[in-house]
Amino acid sequence: MARRIVRTATQLAVLSLLAFLLVYLLDTRYRVLPNAIHNRLPTHHDQQIITDIEIASCFKLISGCRKDSPWYRIEKDLYLEEHLVRHAFVHVIRKHEKELVGDEPVVLDIKVSRKQPAAVKDGEVWEQRAGGIWILRGKLRHNAVTAVEVLFGPDAEDPRLDWQIKDTPLRIGKEARLSVRIGSPDSTAEKHKKPKLRIGKSGKFKIIQVADLHLSTGVGDCRDEYPVVKDTKCEADPRTLEYVAKYLDEEKPDLAVLTGDQVNGESSPDAQTALFKMADLFIKRNIPYATIYGNHDDEGDLKRAELMKLTQTLPLSLSEPGPETVPGVGNYAMQIMSHKADHPAVTLYFLDSHSYTPDEKHYPGYDWIKPEQVKWFQDEHESLKPKIKQYSGIHLQMAFIHIPLPEYTHSKNPFVGQWREGVTAPRYNSNFSKALMDAGVGVVTCGHDHANDYCLLERQEGHPKLWMCYGGGAGFGGYGGYNNYIRRIRMFEIDAPSGRITTWKRTEAEDKGRLDEQIIVDSGKVQES
Repeated sequence: MARRIVRTATQLAVLSLLAFLLVYLLDTRYRVLPNAIHNRLPTHHDQQIITDIEIASCFKLISGCRKDSPWYRIEKDLYLEEHLVRHAFVHVIRKHEKELVGDEPVVLDIKVSRKQPAAVKDGEVWEQRAGGIWILRGKLRHNAVTAVEVLFGPDAEDPRLDWQIKDTPLRIGKEARLSVRIGSPDSTAEKHKKPKLRIGKSGKFKIIQVADLHLSTGVGDCRDEYPVVKDTKCEADPRTLEYVAKYLDEEKPDLAVLTGDQVNGESSPDAQTALFKMADLFIKRNIPYATIYGNHDDEGDLKRAELMKLTQTLPLSLSEPGPETVPGVGNYAMQIMSHKADHPAVTLYFLDSHSYTPDEKHYPGYDWIKPEQVKWFQDEHESLKPKIKQYSGIHLQMAFIHIPLPEYTHSKNPFVGQWREGVTAPRYNSNFSKALMDAGVGVVTCGHDHANDYCLLERQEGHPKLWMCYGGGAGFGGYGGYNNYIRRIRMFEIDAPSGRITTWKRTEAEDKGRLDEQIIVDSGKVQES
């Protein structure tokens, strides 16, 4: 009797579970549950839904090109402000689910096409809008359109989860592309968790430094192309991203560090488009990445703080703005844990080296690491010491900046690599190099001077030694020249058990494997190569 009761109860439980799963799946696709029940589900979030989309086009001097409420304007001129007399803006109507009346239709899909899309199901009707937009509307489902944005260029990418760039460019504007989010942003929250960096099973950890990508809105123009590819127009961004992708696939780094000028502000009226192309490289390959800024990133339509805020929303981003009380955006530290325990084997420091000098009369040229930043670095280093003591191995430290320190000019010091151009370091010296030395940092690496790719050994009496490296300019959208400079990236390999840091470079052309490979730290001590 008892066995029969248990068997019956088990069968009922299985049937109930199957029924629940069936209803859940049906509701996910077709929203079969009544609102009274649906709104009480724990997974339900009252979010905004797109109910319509339209383009408003106007003459600049006559109209503000803004449709009346309830229309919401996406603040990107489809002409990128480059048309002499016209503006055009995408507008949408957004409503919270609870604001929908009865079976009020919502946008379920969007296509961009010259011709009306074919109906997938009987009764489906695609509605035409300006600019080649077609929308499919119907009863609310979980997979309705919840957000629309505009990006630009034939090479535009959207690396965000659940976002998709639609079909072809709009038939109005300058290579404007619609990017659409389907479904709730809450469904991807788990995937947005920051990855934890950890030494691999082999005891090693690879970092790729990508300096000065100089990406644009659109494909961008090549500067100082070398080597020249015959009978081919050089498009800066596709060529840059292609070879960087090649080395990501070959080297398989555990972390990418972008040391500034990812965005070529002068050619980026929509910096979001350029930033997304950068991030897409790493997100597609599941590589965490961290960024700092150079003197060109914020010369487009987004300032440093806006770029950082946007970057932080992207998958696999480890970038941080840093304390608001410290000058700059992007002063932060992160740690790489040992393979088996949450004990830091490596500490990485990132600092904003700013842009142009605030005192052209006395210190012409470029800005410098501020005394407040030096103090922040020293305090951060001290605050991390208790945690570092938990690690039984040799703790290693590295630092990343964009503009080189004044000590990079010490040409009489030993160096490995090419010194092709003058060092454009700040004229004012805030002695950050001494702070790095006294903290035991083994290497600091920068970008900025594209045609320099050397590592120089800095030695100051009474202080530990320090390697100061350049990443070498990576992007064809930035200058090259200087006797046929070939674009490149720099690699760092950390061998935790040996307390060793090895570095080398890979070039876009004439690649011969590891270029100028050298051990810069061994057994935790800076080596004289």
